[in-house]
Amino acid sequence: MRILAIDHGNARAGCAICDPTETISRPLGVVEPPDPAEVVRVAEDEGAELIVVGVPVSLDGVEREQAKAAREFANALRERTQVGVETYDERLTTRMANESARSGAGAPPDALAAAHLLDSFMQARAARGNGGAG
Repeated sequence: MRILAIDHGNARAGCAICDPTETISRPLGVVEPPDPAEVVRVAEDEGAELIVVGVPVSLDGVEREQAKAAREFANALRERTQVGVETYDERLTTRMANESARSGAGAPPDALAAAHLLDSFMQARAARGNGGAG
């Protein structure tokens, strides 16, 4: 299944997509400013069958304003597409993206964060037995 991951922020939304076997994630770029209609267009262009929006949960498990904004963005996507939309805990993806950027990754940090989010989501799906090519 091709999955589009979104790292939602106030200024932009980082995007990443995986291959149909849910093995490899690839940063796509950013949607700036974050616009649900534009994200739906990206999903359609990429053939996404699922959209995953990262919800930034703090390390102590509390959801603050940015988490609320991400959930509202996910709801706005649901209103605009027939593709399934899920949310997923994106703890530490920004830190991981910054480390990737320092290591020479060329994609925008928000797109790298989306790719890390997607990797984590795919690993969780595979562990549950409902992801990947099997």
